[in-house]
Amino acid sequence: MKKLIISFIAVASLVLAATEAQETLIIELEQSLIAPCCWSGTVYDHGHSEMEQEIRRLVVEDSLNKEQILDYFVKLHGERILASPAATGFNLMAWIAPILIALIGIAVFINYLRTPKAIAASSKSPQQPKEKILFDEQIERELKSLD
Repeated sequence: MKKLIISFIAVASLVLAATEAQETLIIELEQSLIAPCCWSGTVYDHGHSEMEQEIRRLVVEDSLNKEQILDYFVKLHGERILASPAATGFNLMAWIAPILIALIGIAVFINYLRTPKAIAASSKSPQQPKEKILFDEQIERELKSLD
């Protein structure tokens, strides 16, 4: 009798672990696929019932893994069904461009911070030393004659 109870508990725990693994896989797949009803969010976000049922059927009944299910939906709807693009070809730019833009922005910001304050202050000041102004004496004489 003890052996029967222990074996029942072992089988129940295996079934429970398998069910949890399947539920985790289903949630991962729902977050990895765009809802084809409106193409504006993932299946997980929209709760697209037909797509959720299809994913659940493929995981539970057909026992397919994540890559097989993603390939199935890509063949059915094209690559735009994927929530994150595959890092190949032109799609690689979608992964690299934000990093490059961030690095360029950081470089510009650091360059701005490293600019000496004296140079920045002198570029804002409209006054120049008298020896750099051409015809300074003549201008002064004409201004005095206007008074």
